[in-house]
Parts: sequence; structure tokens; C-alpha cells
Amino acid sequence: MRKVIFTISIIFITFVILIISILSTVGYETNKFNNFIENKISENNKSVNLKLEKIKFKFDIKKFNLFLGTKTPSLKYKNQNISINSIKVYLDFVSLITSKPKINKVNILSKEINLDQLKNVLKKTKPSTLNSYIINQVNAGEFIFNLELYFDEDLKINNYITKGEVRDMNTNITKDLIIKKINFNFFADQSDILVKNIKAQMNGVVIKEGNFQIQKNKEINLKSDFKTEIKLNNKNSAKYLSFFKKNFFVEEEVNLNTSLDNILNITFDETFKIKNYTLNSKGDLKNLILKLKKSIQNPFLKNKIENIHFKNTNYKIRYDSNKKNNFSVSGNYSLNNQNYQKFQFKNNFTDKINKIDLNLDLFEQLNIDFINYEKIESDLAKINLNIIAEKDFIHIKKFNFKENKNLFSIENLKLRKENLISLGQIKVKTYKKNDLKNDLTVEFGKKVKIYGTSFDAKNLGKYFNNKSNNKLLDKINKNIDIDIKNIDTPLSKKLKNFKLIGIIEKGKFVKISSKGDFGNDKYLDITMKNDEKSNKKYLEIYSDFPQPLLAEYPFFKGLMEGNLTFSSIIDVSQSSSKLLIEDFKVINAPGMVKLLSLADFGGLADLAEGEGLSFERLEIKMSKNDKLLTIDELFAVGPSISVLMDGYSEVGGLVSLRGTLVPAKNLNKFLSKIPVIGDIIIPKEVGEGLFGVSFKMKGNPGKIKTTINPIKTLTPRFITKALEKSKKSK
Repeated sequence: MRKVIFTISIIFITFVILIISILSTVGYETNKFNNFIENKISENNKSVNLKLEKIKFKFDIKKFNLFLGTKTPSLKYKNQNISINSIKVYLDFVSLITSKPKINKVNILSKEINLDQLKNVLKKTKPSTLNSYIINQVNAGEFIFNLELYFDEDLKINNYITKGEVRDMNTNITKDLIIKKINFNFFADQSDILVKNIKAQMNGVVIKEGNFQIQKNKEINLKSDFKTEIKLNNKNSAKYLSFFKKNFFVEEEVNLNTSLDNILNITFDETFKIKNYTLNSKGDLKNLILKLKKSIQNPFLKNKIENIHFKNTNYKIRYDSNKKNNFSVSGNYSLNNQNYQKFQFKNNFTDKINKIDLNLDLFEQLNIDFINYEKIESDLAKINLNIIAEKDFIHIKKFNFKENKNLFSIENLKLRKENLISLGQIKVKTYKKNDLKNDLTVEFGKKVKIYGTSFDAKNLGKYFNNKSNNKLLDKINKNIDIDIKNIDTPLSKKLKNFKLIGIIEKGKFVKISSKGDFGNDKYLDITMKNDEKSNKKYLEIYSDFPQPLLAEYPFFKGLMEGNLTFSSIIDVSQSSSKLLIEDFKVINAPGMVKLLSLADFGGLADLAEGEGLSFERLEIKMSKNDKLLTIDELFAVGPSISVLMDGYSEVGGLVSLRGTLVPAKNLNKFLSKIPVIGDIIIPKEVGEGLFGVSFKMKGNPGKIKTTINPIKTLTPRFITKALEKSKKSK
């Protein structure tokens, strides 16, 4: 009996093994389940139409499951054909025994599907942003997929898994900008979408090693990481610059060679509204050349900036919905193809505020006229800047400039809408050939304090002559105290122990009391008083050396010796002034020499060389507003020549002067003493004198044209001024 049971068992096992072997290899063809499968799929989705031809019943050894398999079935979705390579239907083994077949899973493997075929299918589906993008923007490509559908007891789909590959897809970003050769693998189920090995090309941009994952729970989370290589040149950069505004600061020529590593995380809510995001990028900038549309003219740099170069530069970028944004870059830069210099830049920013740290080396030639400082191109300067910038507010927490022994530093400078709000401290220390030229400290407390041992003011006149709408000091209302031991003035004059106390209102002086010492009992005095009732200011200046105050005015070029008195009444919109200079000489004055030579008075022209022309008195009455400086009257009288003229100077630079010049005053006196002849040549009646010369001067600075008439009868006005001067002398 045992042998019989053993034999039967062996036969049964052998039969089972044989059946499994046949089912797992050759399979068993049947059409028994065709209608069942087709009907069940149609019941679950009326849009799907499946037609099966030959079905093989097979056994999956690995999954220990039975399945029905068919190749090249007919599958339609809303009457649109979908190319299918094979379908496998996995059946519940127990359900077969009970004659109630149950589908556990359906596996669908596609053929290569053209994107045009996919578009036709998507047009029949529910509209969405993704569907619209594929239909309108994707213009080439193929894909293949493997779809697994899982069913519950009622044969409803309760889960799915799909994976596949997209090959050589093209998509349009703009008309001229196309992403080509897009390749990637994908995997998706009900909770996750995973795209891996993304590769693409786009006009100088290569995307490689890209991945992204979408996790779907109560929230939707997208994670992505990808690498890019960017190589832009004059041919392809214009297509990218078109994304920027028309006033973008660079030309349509950008050379860029860089690589980037990017990590992106985005969380959406159920309505696909972004809840939070983080983007981290880091890169290696091998080369970047920016050609500027308009050159940058920095007031301190000698040369205009035409282009900016970067090389061997590393940078990091982070954008965060929590506003923890930052950008940092360090490497080498060059201006105008000159020597490369090191720099570091960091910016922690939000939508409203930027916190910037900048460190850089500077080789370019630098000029600061205000303090007569010059940095030559071969000397290295180091700049450190820490700044906070908002929409209308700038806070320079710290600025340091250091070059050899030269130093500039600023602490806690605050500006709002171009107005200075407050200032901690400014320090300046500069040398020229080891000689200390500037050693100053500026402090803003309850009052403004400026003090130090040295100040180079040789170019200070240029600063005051520049017409500017600068509103920097408009909000300043403080007392001011200045104490400087040594001031270098133009023409090598030294002013010692200069002290000033005053009051500033809305950025302008309303009260001044100051004094400086030129040595040898020579002084400079400045006073200003304010009449609150009339809202007028009264300014008076006296100097035993006029030259330092007049050095920047071409009209007074060549003026030597003498003393100066200046008074001015300053109103809100205009001022009226009077300038008096006494007992001075004019040496090598080009304008004066030209007038004398045109008048053909060679002997007097020679006087403009050597010891020069002497004058006893020069008076100028003038008025000034925002647009015009009017010389109401200029009268100069001396033993060799006298001048009377008037005119104007416009803000744009146009100068127009006219007047009368009388050389050889002593000759007139001599002739007037000869009986009869003197009465004829120089009549006794006022206004009929001879030897007068009229002239006109008109044009822009450097291009003034002079015309002259050497025969002129003296006007009563000239004679009157000469008599007034004579009376004053007596």
C-alpha cells in the first residue's frame, strides 16, 4: 500500500512539475477568458475598448501566479489607437478553481509611441496644464511605458504602477528657444512620480544627470536635483537676454562658461498652491564676459568701465520661501580686460531687504579730487563694505579702503531717498610721497565735528564750482564745529589753525564764524549771519591772500598779491554780491594778453610778462540765480590800464562779456597837460576822451571768441567811474 501511495505521489508531482514547466514556458492557448477580460475592463472604464486575439495561459514562477498573456492586442481610448506590445492578466488561482475568475493585476507593455499619437489621446482627456503644454509645446519625441493595474474584489482599480522611457523629445520655450533631445526614465504610482536620468540640450545649455520626484499625500512634494553646463557666446546669448527687460545693462553679446548643481524642493497643497519651496544652486564659473550697453562713468575711477570679466569663480544661490535667501560668489574679476583681481560678494536678502558684504582688490587708477588723493594703477587697494539696503533706505554699517598707508573708513552712514539721515564717523588719512596730506575725522553726534591735523584743499574749489542737484545734506539741521591745524590751499599757500563754528539748516549754512592764519599777520575771516525776518543770509569774506579763493576761476588767472573783500546777500532763489580786490598784479593772464595784442599795444602786452600789470582796485557787482550769473559791473583801474565791462554766464557754460579797455592812462594824463593840443585830444567835457578800446568776448569755456575795436571815444560812464575812484583815493 505504501508503495502504491508513493508511486501515485511521484506521478502527481511529476505531472504538476510538467504542467508548471509547460505553462511557464510554452503556455496554453485559450480564448475562454477573452470576453470576461474585455467586458470587465470596459465596465470599469467606458472610454477603453480592448480586443484580444490569441491568449496564452501561463505560469509566472517568480511571482508564483497564473496569468493570461497576449501580444499586439487592439487598445483604443476614446477611439484613439494606442500601440501595445503585450498585455498580461494575472488571475487569482483559487478563483479559477471556484469558477469565479478574479483579476488581480493587468500588465500592459507598450510599443514605441509617437508623441503625435499621445497628443491625440490627450485631446480626448480632461483638460489640464500638463496636457495643454504637451499638446501645444511638445513637437517631437517617442516614449514607451509598462503599466501595471491592480484590482479589488469588485474589479475596480485600486492601485497602479507605471514606468517607462521618453526619447528624443523636443519642446518649445519660445519661438526661437527649443529644448532638444530630452531623454529620461519615469516611474509612477498613486503616491509617487519619479523621473530619473534626465538629459537635454538647449542652445548652449546642457542638462545632465537630472532627477525629480513627486510625492502625493495630503500635500504634494516635489524634489529635484540636476546638473547643467552652460556655454554661451555672441551667437546664442541674445536668445536668453530677450527674457530680460529692454533696458538690461549688457549688450546682446555675452560669453559664459559655467557648470551648475541644482537642488529644488517645492511643497503644494491640495489645490496645487505653493506652500513652501527651497532652491539651492552652486556652480563653477570658468569664464564670463559682459559687454555693457552703456559705459559706467564712476566719479572716482579714471577710466570708464566698458566691460566686466569674471573667471575661476565659485558661487552659491539659495531661494527659500522662509526668506532665508542668500547669494555668494568669490573669484577673480577684471575691468576693461585689465589685470584680474580677487573679490568676494555675499548677499542675504528677502523681498524687501539686502544685507551685503563685499571684499575686493582694486588696481585701477583712482582720483578723489575733494581731498586731492590719487591712487596709481600699479598700487593695490583693498575695499571692505558691509551694507544693508531697502527700497528707499541704505545703511552703510562699515566701509574701509586701504592702499599702502592711505586709509578711508565710514561707520554707520544712513541714507533715505538720497538724504543723509545719520552718520557715525568718517576717517581719512592719505599721503603723497610719504608726506601726510590728509588726516581728518568727521563725527555726527549732537553736532557735526570735523577735526584733524591736515587737509589738502587744493582742489576744493572744483567741488564747489560743480553745479549739482545733490540732496545729500537736505535733512541735516545741526551745529558744526571745524578745527584743522594745517590746510594746503591752491598756489602753495598754507592756512594754519583754521577754526569754524556755525549752524546748518536743511543742509546749508545759516551762520558762520571762522578764522585762519596765513602767517606774517595775514588772515582769512569768514562770517555769515541770518536774518530770520527777511529770510536772507549775509556773507562776508576777507582774505589777505585772494589767490587761494580765486584759483579755480579762469577769469582771475594770473592774479597776484593784493587783498580781497567779498560780501553777498543770499535770498531763497538768488543772491547779489560785491567783490573788491585792491593793490594786485596780473601776470601772464592769457585773456588780458590777447586783448592787448589785438589792440596793437605791443608795449603793454610785454607788461603781462615779467612783473605784470598793476591794478589799484577791482570792483565786481554781480547777481546770481539757478540759471544765470550776471555781472552788473566790473571796473578795474591801474596806472597802465583800466577796464569797465558787464555781461553774463549761463548755467550751460555760455559766457558773454563786453566792455571798454583804456591802455596808457599815464599817456592820456601827459597829453592833457599840453596847452591847446591837450584840449583838442582830451576835451575837458566828460565823456569825450580818446584812446579807448571796446571789446566783446562770447562763447563756451575754452572756445571764447574775442572781437575788438581799437578806436573808441570814452563813455561818460567810464569817466564817471574813474573820477569816483580818484575821489576814493584822495
